[in-house]
Amino acid sequence: MPARILAVVDDIFFLAKIQQAARHLGNVTLEPAAPDALREKLAGNAAHAVVVDLNHSSGKAIDVLEQIRNHPSTRSIPVVAFVSHVQTDLVQAARAAGCERVMARSAFSQQLPALLRELSKAEND
Repeated sequence: MPARILAVVDDIFFLAKIQQAARHLGNVTLEPAAPDALREKLAGNAAHAVVVDLNHSSGKAIDVLEQIRNHPSTRSIPVVAFVSHVQTDLVQAARAAGCERVMARSAFSQQLPALLRELSKAEND
């Protein structure tokens, strides 16, 4: 069964890039998730990981991170957030919300195949 990774990403071009990398791996299903629907998607089926664009147009990316980390059934799910490297305020806010892995968008893009491979092997407790 393919690993299921949820993506809170609304940049359709960047989302397509992530989906293409996931398809190339063959064992990863990348599923877009709107911030307001994330809790339902996490509850519905076990997700291996969540990818969050801190520049999501909804302005709710930090809320999403807090939602994941503050709920007992999802706090162990690996989360990777990405943002422009110059937005240090968002990086700090994401870390304060419990996201251990915050990356510059360029690094996320460069490391995408390896990152998806790593996340697809993550174990949920």
